This record gives sequence, C-alpha cells and structure tokens, in this order.
Amino acid sequence: MTTMEIPDLVRQALGDEEVTAGVNLGDEDAVCFTPTRTLVYRGEGLLSDEGVGEYAHDFERLSISEGRRKTKFTMTYVDDKDSFAVPGKRTSAVLERLLEGNLRVKGVIADDEGVSGVFRFSELTLVVTESRLLKHIGEYTWAGDFESYHYDDVTGLHFEEGSVATAVVLEADGRPERIKAPNDQAGLFRKTLEGSLFAYHDVDSLGELNHALEVDETDGETDDEEASPSGSDGLGLDSGIDPLVGDDEDADPSDERPAAAAGQRQSAASVTSQRDATGSRQASPSADGTTNDADLAAVEEQLATLTETIEQQNELLAKQQQTIKQLIKELRQGR
Repeated sequence: MTTMEIPDLVRQALGDEEVTAGVNLGDEDAVCFTPTRTLVYRGEGLLSDEGVGEYAHDFERLSISEGRRKTKFTMTYVDDKDSFAVPGKRTSAVLERLLEGNLRVKGVIADDEGVSGVFRFSELTLVVTESRLLKHIGEYTWAGDFESYHYDDVTGLHFEEGSVATAVVLEADGRPERIKAPNDQAGLFRKTLEGSLFAYHDVDSLGELNHALEVDETDGETDDEEASPSGSDGLGLDSGIDPLVGDDEDADPSDERPAAAAGQRQSAASVTSQRDATGSRQASPSADGTTNDADLAAVEEQLATLTETIEQQNELLAKQQQTIKQLIKELRQGR
C-alpha cells in the first residue's frame, strides 16, 4: 500500500498478519485486506468514534446491494451473517480484493495467484485470475456452486460481436463455453481475459494463443496414440470387449456386437486347430518320406488369411479402447 497510510487501530488489529492490499474510501476511511480478513476502518466523525470492523474471508456466500451512493456487502457464514458498506465508486476495487481473499482461504486459488478482474453481468459473476476463469450464476454475487476453467484445459478462445452483447467462446477440453457480455463491459472483460491467458501461455496475440493451444492439443492426441498402439500388440482377443466400429456401418449394432465376439472366438479356435493340424502334418510324413506340398501350401494360405483377420480385429479393439477412454473423459466432464 503506497497511496495511503495504515491507521494505528488497523495496525493494532493486525496481530501477526500483514496488510496485503487496501482501498481508500475517502476522508479518513479505508478498507485494509490481510490474507484472512477484511478490516474496515472508520475515522472519527461528528456522530461516530474511530473504529475498525473485522470480517473473516471464510464466508459461504456474498451478496451485493447497490444504492445511489453506497454499496453494501453482506457475507453469510456457517452460523452468522455480517455486512459493511462502501462508497459506490469503490465497489469494484473492494469486491475484487474481497473475493480474492475468500478464494484463497477456501483453497480455490494458490497463495501466489492473483485476481486480474471481477465482472458482474446481472446474475453472472466472472472472476479472472492469473491461472483460471471462475464463473458463478445465481441470486448471490458469489457462492460455492461456481465453475472453474483452468488455463491448462483451455483449447481455444473466440469472440462473436453482436449489436447488444459480445459472445465470449472459451473452449475447455474441446467443449465450447459461451459467455455473453454486454458491449459496454465486453471490451474490458476481453482485455482482462486475453491478458491473463496470453501471460499464462507466453504469447502476444489471440492468433498466437489459438495456434499454441491447437499444437498442444495435437501433441496430446499423438501421445495418447503412441501409448496405445494398434496391431498385434493391442488388446488380446480374450479381453471381453467388443469392437465399437466395424466395416459394415449399416448393420444393426445389436446384431453386430455378438457376431464380432463370436467371430473372434472362432478365429482364435481356427488358428489353434490349423496350427495343430500343420504340426501334425509336418511331424507325420507320407509313406515315401515326402510331405504333400499342395496341402501344406493351402494350410499356409489359410493361416495367413486368419492372421490378417486377427490383426484387423486387434486394430478394431485398439480403436475401441481409444473411444472408451474418450467417453470416460467426457463423462467425467459432464458432457
């Protein structure tokens, strides 16, 4: 805090903590923030004495009521409720620091993770931090039922300008999240969000950001493919998993899966029996000491065909494994 002096009463109330931020409310009044509390200092006036109000950051809900001149902050705790008021022109500055303290105490953001901006669009509240975007919708300005989009999971960012509002399309793990911002506030929100994402991914423009995110996503898909190669090294025929894809896309899926499983069992049994037969023929030469070359060639051709069939089945199983992984991933994300 370089623009205001910390009052003596605030220093006495600090204990072992330090003031991390402050907002001058005018005259002698001020709001000071520590890691765990908000301290509201009121200077001595004609109708009131000097004093300090303390408000813990571990509140469950926060609501804001804006009047013509003042804004009232009401914090709801597990077993209590408290409030304080500030001049209307200081609403944004106080809200930003107050929410930052709450998110840090609750473990939502890291100790060294700052809040870049807080935006309220009717019942929608957006918090832009250095590492994530937080979104809350409801009658309260903030509560525990918010959504979080970490910048590591962002796969794209786009803006669609309209006559009344701008749609911010944030893609997280390939799923688009559309946020509508009124045009009179959309510019600042866009600048704040882009600034945080650019800094996090070390880029200088929206084009560079989307290119970097596309490259990262492609690298991730390549790593997954290398981790689950297809071919003879894929899933075995006894895995009990039926292929989700096949050559006949028009076939009835209910008939296709049992048929595929039966085909796998028959192929495996055929290979085993053919190999046994081949071994028997090779171990039992004819009476004149020679092997029937025609029969041996036929068996080898059949073995080659069966081997090719098994390899195709393994490829299908490997593809199914990838599909199952993707389904599990999307289910976990609530898609």
